[in-house]
Amino acid sequence: MFRPIEGLSLAEYLQIEQDLVKEVQEPTLFTWIVSPTVIYGRHQSAEVEVNEAYCAEHGIAVVQRKSGGGCVYADKGNLMISYIEPSAFSRQHSESAFTRFLLLIARALQEKGLPAVTTAHNDILVDGRKVSGWACYTGPTGTIVHGTMLYDVNLEALQQAITPTKEKLAKHGVASVRQRVANIKELTDAFADIHALRAYIEAYGN
Repeated sequence: MFRPIEGLSLAEYLQIEQDLVKEVQEPTLFTWIVSPTVIYGRHQSAEVEVNEAYCAEHGIAVVQRKSGGGCVYADKGNLMISYIEPSAFSRQHSESAFTRFLLLIARALQEKGLPAVTTAHNDILVDGRKVSGWACYTGPTGTIVHGTMLYDVNLEALQQAITPTKEKLAKHGVASVRQRVANIKELTDAFADIHALRAYIEAYGN
């Protein structure tokens, strides 16, 4: 278990991931919480996926990550989770590390009574609504798996800050981002606050 400095920017936490994957000798988990930020994938365009005017007006940072996957919004109601697996620890393909960790997180929620399932789009759903989204990046020294877990995210800000195409929403059978996601706080009273969720995920992951 690794506990980073609190209060850093998302870009700084992403750099910590890059540093750790070069240094750690065994699988390492850490969690973090950031101020409002939109994070978009390496193959995405901010012009297409992000409402940049809204983000600028509301002080929401916009950061691109090295991993693929979709655009996500995070704030202090969202738990960010990073799992680092050095290549020396396992010869399994990075996709295996990704799948194993997503299933682990889904099981953690299941053990708290939530019917969590993973999807082919690397999300974790509860009752058909997304509570967690994940991406993966592999470098020469290991694999980084990182994702979000919505506990009490500002869904209005999420709705405004991210601008997926109508085609992308239609693929998921919804008319808006807000329809597709849910906060864990709405679904269970198993966690008193995001810090209780954080402690549980850290303990379960380890």
